[in-house]
Amino acid sequence: MRQVKSEGPKLVPFFKATCVYFVLWLPTSSPSWFSALIKCLPIFCLWVFLLAHGINFLVSHRSASRILAGLIFSAVGDAFLIWQEQGYFIHGLLMFAITHILYSSAFGMKPLDLKAGLLMGLVSSSCYAFLYSYLSGPFTYLVAVYIALIGFMGWRAVAGVQLCNDLWTWTKLSACIGAMLFMVSDLTIALNKFCFPVPYSRFIIMATYYAAQMLIALSAVESRDEEDFRKRS
Repeated sequence: MRQVKSEGPKLVPFFKATCVYFVLWLPTSSPSWFSALIKCLPIFCLWVFLLAHGINFLVSHRSASRILAGLIFSAVGDAFLIWQEQGYFIHGLLMFAITHILYSSAFGMKPLDLKAGLLMGLVSSSCYAFLYSYLSGPFTYLVAVYIALIGFMGWRAVAGVQLCNDLWTWTKLSACIGAMLFMVSDLTIALNKFCFPVPYSRFIIMATYYAAQMLIALSAVESRDEEDFRKRS
């Protein structure tokens, strides 16, 4: 409850910006800089959310600064995807690939949890195996690399939640749920673009995407919680 009271008000702009996106629901058939701004606005608000914790906090905590960097690349990727039908889909794919690398680095390699890694590898391989017959040209290997990167990111997020050992925090759980939602969002994009039309695809993609980014941004607060705990101790 303390964390909700502390972090909740800082997220109000994000929730408002997200509501603006869904209320306006600008047509994707007419890409414009205005529609790019509206789509990116919730992510900009997450930049502000992290910056509100102070520059010194971001500089002294590499995980938080890497998540902020990931959010910056995400916004650029969102803008590219506005013009995906004009040939910028691969550009967006590259931006989000960098995002997943940054998030993976932020989540770290401890604990390793090979079981979670094997499970995530199986899920990722299954997704690619299903998509493979629908892919052609450069997407055959680009999608493979992207799935490997987001699967790795998901592994590092899941590995941080040690429920059995009671070695978890609300922010680690936030990162885990955020990573899973990100995977759902991107899988929906892949199915809708390469395989078959997914009913309500845009709503599913954006709702899970915004929720994922918010939860991952919240996971950056963990280093501050640990710092406060040490000070109280």
